[in-house]
Amino acid sequence: MVRLLVTRSEPDASETAARLRALDIEAVVEPLLTARTLTTTLPPADGFAALAITSANALRALHDRGEVPRLQSLPVYAVGDRSAAMARELGFAEVVSAAGNAQDLVALLADAGVDGPVLYPTARHQAADLARALAPHGVMVITTAIYEMHPAQHLAADLGQFDGALFYSRRTAETFTRLAPAGTARARPGMLCLSEAVAAPLIAAHFVRVSLADHPSEEAMMALALSFAREQKMGMIPR
Repeated sequence: MVRLLVTRSEPDASETAARLRALDIEAVVEPLLTARTLTTTLPPADGFAALAITSANALRALHDRGEVPRLQSLPVYAVGDRSAAMARELGFAEVVSAAGNAQDLVALLADAGVDGPVLYPTARHQAADLARALAPHGVMVITTAIYEMHPAQHLAADLGQFDGALFYSRRTAETFTRLAPAGTARARPGMLCLSEAVAAPLIAAHFVRVSLADHPSEEAMMALALSFAREQKMGMIPR
């Protein structure tokens, strides 16, 4: 059976592993980043026209802090369908999904005609600078860090026992390249990545079997993993 390492943070990692196992792919979870909610102060919701979300972790942090009720009147613009679904589960009534990546969210907000500033609760180390990207479109974004992602300090998994690994964020890929033993890239494991930006640190570290999902979504990642597993089983790619 093909064996893949799932590197994303919890609880998403366990959900991804369960989906892989349903596809008859052995999955082992080793989160390389851990989310921690911050106690920073959010500005009052009054005066904001919308809420921008680029990660489900931001919604979890808002929930942990008890901030959701006072923000529920704001329309939510979410980067993808999964974060949009979570926003609806938390009680936000007006939710729009960009169904893609940060660039898609920027395009969505630029065309939305938002009448006022946008509140952007995000990670301390931002994956996307919405404020800079939307400034040319006349959209003001107020960015507030409400959580941070702490990187792992070592790899517990024996990478020689895996056919490949899944990567959902650039910072996770950066952490992996820092922690992976010397020579890992020469072993040619399959690096399955959500996007080109996520893959960049792996390519820079000379990993050569890097594959990209057709779309930045969990469904596309599952399709990529299934295709990789089939190739492995058929012996199309020599080990």
